[in-house]
Amino acid sequence: MRGAYGGPRVLLRRLREVMAEPVAAQERLDRIVVLIAANMVAEVCSVYVLRTDGDLELYATEGLNRAAVHRTTMHKGEGLVGLVADEAEPVNLSDAQSHPAFSYKPETGEEIYHSFLGVPILRAGNTLGVLVVQNKSHRTYSDEEIEALQTTAMVIAEMIASGELAGVGEGFEPATRRPAHATGLALSEGIGLGHVVLHEPRVVVKKLIAEDSAAELNRLETALTGLRASIDVMIDEGDFARTGEHRDVLEAFRMFANDRGWGRRLQEAVLTGLTAEAAVERVQSDTRARMQRQTDPYLRERLHDLDDLANRLLRELVSPGKGMIPETTQLPENAILVARSMGPAALLDYDRTRLRGLVLEEGSASSHVVIVARALGIAAVGQIENASALVESGDPIIVDGVSGEIHVRPTGDVERAYVDKVRFRARRQEQYRALRERPSETRDGAKVSLMLNAGLLVDLPHLAETGAAGIGLFRTELQFMVAASMPRTAAQQQLYRAVLDAADDKPVTFRTLDVGGDKILPYMRAEPEENPALGWRAIRLGLDRPALLRTQIRALLHAAGGRDLKIMFPMVASVTEFDAARDIVRREHARLIRHGHPVPSSLSLGVMIEVPSLLFQLDEILERADFLSVGSNDLLQFLFAVDRGNARVAGRFDPLSPAFLRTLARVARKANEAGRPVTLCGEIGSRPLEAMALVGLGYRALSMSPAAIGQVKAALLDVDAGEISAFMQPLLERRDGAASLRAELSEFAARKNLQVEM
Repeated sequence: MRGAYGGPRVLLRRLREVMAEPVAAQERLDRIVVLIAANMVAEVCSVYVLRTDGDLELYATEGLNRAAVHRTTMHKGEGLVGLVADEAEPVNLSDAQSHPAFSYKPETGEEIYHSFLGVPILRAGNTLGVLVVQNKSHRTYSDEEIEALQTTAMVIAEMIASGELAGVGEGFEPATRRPAHATGLALSEGIGLGHVVLHEPRVVVKKLIAEDSAAELNRLETALTGLRASIDVMIDEGDFARTGEHRDVLEAFRMFANDRGWGRRLQEAVLTGLTAEAAVERVQSDTRARMQRQTDPYLRERLHDLDDLANRLLRELVSPGKGMIPETTQLPENAILVARSMGPAALLDYDRTRLRGLVLEEGSASSHVVIVARALGIAAVGQIENASALVESGDPIIVDGVSGEIHVRPTGDVERAYVDKVRFRARRQEQYRALRERPSETRDGAKVSLMLNAGLLVDLPHLAETGAAGIGLFRTELQFMVAASMPRTAAQQQLYRAVLDAADDKPVTFRTLDVGGDKILPYMRAEPEENPALGWRAIRLGLDRPALLRTQIRALLHAAGGRDLKIMFPMVASVTEFDAARDIVRREHARLIRHGHPVPSSLSLGVMIEVPSLLFQLDEILERADFLSVGSNDLLQFLFAVDRGNARVAGRFDPLSPAFLRTLARVARKANEAGRPVTLCGEIGSRPLEAMALVGLGYRALSMSPAAIGQVKAALLDVDAGEISAFMQPLLERRDGAASLRAELSEFAARKNLQVEM
């Protein structure tokens, strides 16, 4: 423990008095620098604020020429002040003018001062400005003085963040409100304009200065004890009370919570005169500022853990016993949800009528929360690094689910451009809706069924809205994933009947439960696997747990009594797996007849082509299955050995590569020769250029997200199926090793004036 800390506590008490005075923000800041200089026996105290244009502006000073206030500026990185802002670390020098970064500003009159102490003004790890003290004598400031200045800087940070301080003109406001832009991964198409809602909102610390440091220390210790105990219970008695990767992650989390260094820094911050909450925020802001500048990805990833830990401790201080429970948030109109990651059930807990967008620090195009976001029709962007720290609750934000960009606190020009873009998209959607009743066929009369991918009741209205030909893929696992416990047979039956009712006479293809791998049910024990995508999942799990598959099949057969029923099995790797699954269906069907229950008027059983091994058993499977569905997302993943959830490699191979197109062409040709219907489900079918290519390969049924139906139909109405097929044939036979045929297909579309580039 360092020093006596008497000085900082006295300074904070006086600061509290100044902050309570009913004066304008600039006058309050002027009084603060006078107070700091007197308390630290410094001849100069100055505050520099980072502006929206990236420059640091002198906002207040005691000791320098006051005429320089709002006139003296320097770039971030320029001079000693710029160095502090750039590094987000204190700079303590006994002879400032001999330092290579020293920058002389003649209007300030600072040439007579030698010693220099500058500390960053930080909030949530972001630099808002720099606080400086200087003396004429050559001296090195003590640890207690550095601590005092850092603590005071935190108080000034809240003042800057409040927006009270005004700039000298438009574009020169403090940078807390400066626009921010980030590019990530487009996950769900659309554009959302609204205001930020943090999925796990940070606790807003309103009281910074303590009245009784001993009492605050006791509060801190009690909260730390409660936090550590809640983590112990979660690990040792909860769902993670077993070995595996999840427990290892939580054990590391427990290690951080019990770290003595972290606890000591929190105690020291309290002893400077801060409240327990302010101490947590101060320590985490310093930590965040350091770790954001690390290049080691492992260390940067640990920042998420430390942020989470600090937020849980703040909640424990505010509401003892609830450190592990995030606060709930009342949604504003036009809410944009920002989260590190979240599950589909959590997204459905929000009022969907107010949600306009979703921003994730993680997330991939095939993650389940994204599937739900598409069903809800909200724009989503993922892979936005430190998104939660980039924004504050209530910030205006734009989410571009087409380009994968977000704009936080956008300028007027950007906002107006996006308002125009939204209007243009709305007009386009009106044009697509006008095509709803038109038959979906190419210019030369080839009929192409455009169907929906669905999985929740909220998807069903899209059938009528889009004029889709049916549901080509109903993901039954989503019902299981958003439920708190295993859905009973009656609940499953009720959902399947509602889907069939909504579809009326349109076909619906139900995919049996596709869980396991990355689709972990909260109420099922997960076995740790090194390669979960290749592990115990989908039909493998269903055949090993036949009671689970039988229950689902029974619910489907009951729900479809007197109607047509189509069932397909996912992740089939061999004919014997399909045979085993088909036998279960036949036994359940016979059981219903035996007990006098209504049965479907027709029953078709199909298989998803996702696993490459099945490509070499097509003749055998086509003798048994009534139809095929190509799961293009997984087939592409397995064909190229690429994890589609890994942002580093997910886009490495183009679905319009000759290898993948030849594979798809072979499946279509074999199915057509055998007289079996084949549908393609997956992202490739939802993009106009790719859809055109699929028609050229012989596909006449595509299943896609609701938002894609209009644009794909509009594109295919102008396509000549015979022409595109003839154009593609020689391309597929080329042996030049091309990685993609995208350029050739785009050139063909441009030559034919086809509107397929989206």
